[in-house]
Amino acid sequence: MTLADRDRDRDQDRSRGQDRWCCAGPRWDRCGPALVWRHPVHGERVSPLRTDGPLAFTTGARRHCVGVRRGARHTPCPTGAEVAASAVSAQCPECARLDRSYSVAADTRTDDPRPYDVYLAWFGPELIKVGITAAEREGVRLLEQAALSYALLGRGPLMAARRAEAVLGTALGVPDRFPYAAKRAARETPPPPERRSAQLAALHDRAGALAGLPESLTVVDFAPVHHDAAFHLDRVRRLDGVLRLTADSTVAGRVDAVVGPDVHLTATDGRALLLDARHLAGRHLASAPPDAATTAPVIAPRREPEGPDALF
Repeated sequence: MTLADRDRDRDQDRSRGQDRWCCAGPRWDRCGPALVWRHPVHGERVSPLRTDGPLAFTTGARRHCVGVRRGARHTPCPTGAEVAASAVSAQCPECARLDRSYSVAADTRTDDPRPYDVYLAWFGPELIKVGITAAEREGVRLLEQAALSYALLGRGPLMAARRAEAVLGTALGVPDRFPYAAKRAARETPPPPERRSAQLAALHDRAGALAGLPESLTVVDFAPVHHDAAFHLDRVRRLDGVLRLTADSTVAGRVDAVVGPDVHLTATDGRALLLDARHLAGRHLASAPPDAATTAPVIAPRREPEGPDALF
């Protein structure tokens, strides 16, 4: 699905009062990155974010709450609340509370029977974190988080995985999150995979030898995974700026790479710009000419917020 397809559906739906195609933000799967779109009649569709492909759009006047999605079920925001243009999360406070009321990430869901993986994720020389993800996701969570490399430590029930995560934090001082701006800065000049593997291997050995790991967690052999090819890291250039989306602003350029939620673009004027695709969620977008000028504000790199929304 392309922006032109959505514009066509928009024109068809206007007469029925259903001009409501809305971007729901980025999504990764084993096929690569994509943007998700939702419509109350047409349902959900995705459009791949292809390297070397054009990306050109103009934002609408407002940004609205995307509601709550659990598994394959999506519940729209009952009030269609407006959310701030700068917010990383495109949820209103009420939907955010509902989302976190039954969530593994928020520690409010403890009855998930699926097996979970405990992972060590490498984002930079001093940026290695521990986390957990459902085993059935097969590493997609690490693509979403923009981990350049990772290695699984073990697999077990949810609470065993949570316990292992806590043990690593207490015994080895391994954090479970970092400011996202630090990850962006580290990816500009990453060391080769061999050096990342060595750092992960050393931590994997120390973690696997800890006495406090749960018995129900099966520790696995060290097997690093690198995302250089998936992210097209060789095409990530030093940034000239980071895009800030505002009402009725245009972004146009060529996709160089997609790293987690970040789209690295070469704008039509040649600048290397970064678009955080999470800020597209909740917006109505119209296609723009591929040679259009980018009118969205551009700020200096690394002026990212360091509050809770910036931790990932």
